[in-house]
Amino acid sequence: MPRSWTLKSRPAGMPKMDDFALLETASASLGDGEVRVANRWLSVDPYMRGRMNDTKSYVAPFALGEPMQGGAIGEVVESNADSIKVGDMVQHMLGWRDEAVLPAAQVQKLPDLGVPVQQFLGMLGMPGMTAYWGLLDVASAKPGETVFVSAAAGAVGSTVVQVAKAKGMTVIGSAGGAEKCAWVKSLGADHVIDYKDGTSLVKALGAAAPDGIDVYFDNVGGSHLDAALAHARDGARFAICGMIEGYNSGTPTELKYLMRVIAARIRVQGFLVTPYFARATEFYEDMAAMVKSGALTSQDTVHDGLDATPDAFLGLFSGGNTGKMLVRL
Repeated sequence: MPRSWTLKSRPAGMPKMDDFALLETASASLGDGEVRVANRWLSVDPYMRGRMNDTKSYVAPFALGEPMQGGAIGEVVESNADSIKVGDMVQHMLGWRDEAVLPAAQVQKLPDLGVPVQQFLGMLGMPGMTAYWGLLDVASAKPGETVFVSAAAGAVGSTVVQVAKAKGMTVIGSAGGAEKCAWVKSLGADHVIDYKDGTSLVKALGAAAPDGIDVYFDNVGGSHLDAALAHARDGARFAICGMIEGYNSGTPTELKYLMRVIAARIRVQGFLVTPYFARATEFYEDMAAMVKSGALTSQDTVHDGLDATPDAFLGLFSGGNTGKMLVRL
């Protein structure tokens, strides 16, 4: 029988294994225009933590006892739709399960770009699109500017580092631990800050960018955001993608340098990637060209088996991933 992960209880702070339950469900029959997909790859992402809270946000919370959702890549094994054929590889949002039944209109057939299919959950998927448009459109980053990226060893951050370098920018990344910092450096970052080495982030960023930063791509919030505020040049632009430092904490973030927003005329803009899905063709053309040229490389952290999905998710909050965190079925 198909199996799916559900949220058994809403986490208080860091989620625990007891908050999840793996259930068997009867295989659904197909209606008109529907397809059955055997999932091959699942994505776990930090934003999913917010969906575990029963609060109003840009996406509805997970319902207790119901299959959870997330990005997935799979093979169509049955189809009642003319537009999607058996054998097609597709992307959809019914992850956290081994089989998905859904309308064909809710799946996207993968373009033939000559790359491994799992990259459509990473560099050529939502994380890559988030990095690309957040940097180039939201933050309006330009050649010659200095860009600071937090969580630079993650799926989004590592793509920001590489796209910024490919577009002629100076890049400062932040990552946790010597191994991750070395990897971010190998991606082309001009400077890498190890936020776990005990040095003040404000001091470390000042040493790496003595003339300040033009762009901050925020995946972390908290002390990273404060350091960026401290060293922002006049007219700096901040693209606020995520604030993982606070997702499992009830403690408000203290921003000592927040008033610099006024004096330095800093533009701080939160954003979602969904409005950019309409520009997917433009994204694929530029990103695929950079991948094929060797300007961009990707690395995945892979957990095997549906049973490992919660472990993979929890690893996002303990530094357990380098690059994209994936589950292979």
